[in-house]
Amino acid sequence: MNKFFVKVLLFLLIITNQSISEDNLMILKLKDGDIKIELFPDVAPNHVKRIKELADSGKYDNVVFHRVIDGFMAQTGDVKFGNSNSPDFDLRRAGMGGSELPDLNQEFNSLPHDRGTLSMARSSDPNSANSQFFICFKPAPFLDRQYTVFGKVIEGMEFVDKIKRGDESNNGSVSDPDKIISFKSL
Repeated sequence: MNKFFVKVLLFLLIITNQSISEDNLMILKLKDGDIKIELFPDVAPNHVKRIKELADSGKYDNVVFHRVIDGFMAQTGDVKFGNSNSPDFDLRRAGMGGSELPDLNQEFNSLPHDRGTLSMARSSDPNSANSQFFICFKPAPFLDRQYTVFGKVIEGMEFVDKIKRGDESNNGSVSDPDKIISFKSL
């Protein structure tokens, strides 16, 4: 009888975990393939809400990876100057803009900046994250508790690895950069 209850409990736990995580899964489409991302609303609820709001309204579609540093990270998300289909697109200014929404207060947490981590970009003001984010190519522990981790790549990191790298002597600025094809919740 105890084995039956254990099996039922495990079954319910699996179903509950799947339904919770499906609400927090997103697909980032790049030229080389789809990347599945899990969001972490338990540690960064406002950042997750912002990412989902901008993504699901199409604001990230056609936004370039304006800063990509080999062995470190790929940065994107400037919906003002970085959208290659917008009349405001300006590759020289990409990385200086955000969305029309107010900046977010930091939600620094204990999650490490490991390979595949998604974290919010910001200025020197900890409460200045808006729409830009980056994906780590390798662990970057010096960023831990300095930037808000809000998600992680769970499938398709090989496609992140194919994002065009920038000029190392120019802080990773990318000429003719790759872009997000689409970014949406499941």
